[in-house]
Amino acid sequence: MELVLILVIVLIIFGAGKIPQLGEGLGKAIKGFKKSVNEADAIDVTPPPSDAPEAPPSQVAQAAPPATAPVQSGKQVKQG
Repeated sequence: MELVLILVIVLIIFGAGKIPQLGEGLGKAIKGFKKSVNEADAIDVTPPPSDAPEAPPSQVAQAAPPATAPVQSGKQVKQG
C-alpha cells in the first residue's frame, strides 16, 4: 500500500512525461555501477612480488658520488 502511495506522489510531482526519463537514467546508473564493480576485479595494478631482495636505499645513496657546490669567484657584483 505504501508503494502505491509513493508512486502516486512521484506521478504528481514529476508528471507522466518525466517518469520514463527518470527510469532510463536510473537504469543506466545501475548498469554503469554493476559494470564498474565487475571491471574492478579485471584490472590489477599491483606489482607482482619479486623473489630477489632489493638493496636498501641507504646503500644506494652511499654508492653515488657526493655532489659538490659550485665555486664562486672572489668578485662580488653590486646590484641596484
